[in-house]
Amino acid sequence: MGLGRTDIWQTGLLHRSMPDILRAGTLADVPVTWLPDPGPFRFIADPFGIWHGDRLYLFAEAYDYRVKVGRIDVFILDRALNITAHAPVLVEPWHLSYPVILRDRDGSFLMMPESGKSGTQRLYRATDFPYRWKEVEGCAFPGPMIDASPLFHDGRWWLFHTPWHELERPRVDTLHVAWADSLTGPWHPHPGNPVRRDIRSARPGGTPVAMDDGTIILPTQDCAHTYGGAITPLVITSLTTRDFAAHPLPPLGAPAAWRPATDGLHTLSAAGPLTLVDAKQTSRSVIRRAGVDIHRMTRELIRRTPRY
Repeated sequence: MGLGRTDIWQTGLLHRSMPDILRAGTLADVPVTWLPDPGPFRFIADPFGIWHGDRLYLFAEAYDYRVKVGRIDVFILDRALNITAHAPVLVEPWHLSYPVILRDRDGSFLMMPESGKSGTQRLYRATDFPYRWKEVEGCAFPGPMIDASPLFHDGRWWLFHTPWHELERPRVDTLHVAWADSLTGPWHPHPGNPVRRDIRSARPGGTPVAMDDGTIILPTQDCAHTYGGAITPLVITSLTTRDFAAHPLPPLGAPAAWRPATDGLHTLSAAGPLTLVDAKQTSRSVIRRAGVDIHRMTRELIRRTPRY
């Protein structure tokens, strides 16, 4: 039996705001609080958070290699970053990840997770925050998307994404932009799409941030050497319904102090005074591979067993 190569992601909370980290250009020496290890064959990734009252609600992809369909979990933390609750909040027949969390104009909470395997991009509204969500009907997104990252800027919504069909290549080097007057659409593809092709700085990887000087910085994934190898901040200097211009900053990698989770970094999201990240450890474990294969065979045996 060969070695199984799996990426195990670890989610952390950096004790510094995202604009401050982007200005510093490094993650070294930033204090970090890590979420607990979810156990064998599992990881927590793609963290996005929002403060409500005196609690931080951190939403993330919860993935189990034995199931291979991601769900969305919430972690509720107090001001001291103690976890006071943890529960699954969104489970679908298809894979879910990258749960961008937003507040609507009426104060309600919206979630825009990656849901491309369902054939479309979906938007959910909380009916009982943070535990119950209902899909918003009538959204007119420009097809299924990878890591769709919205930003309200200059009186309209902007959406940075990689089209889902790019996975067929497979490619992670394409950035598209769309704009709309409402988050539910209709969305208008930018005439310059794809506005960027670069395996080091195109696929979105977190929260777009408007800086004090008016520029927008979009975290993107550097996948040149490995999937989610680092975060490249992409400085967007021109963003209109006709124009787009941007240039990358030096990539942000996982510091040595995060060992063993130093093999990659693919999410950087803003949460007020905190910044949420995930970092990976690449495992090449025969035990892990055996565990996943045994679980797969057990499921197949159960499926084939006659029921009386």
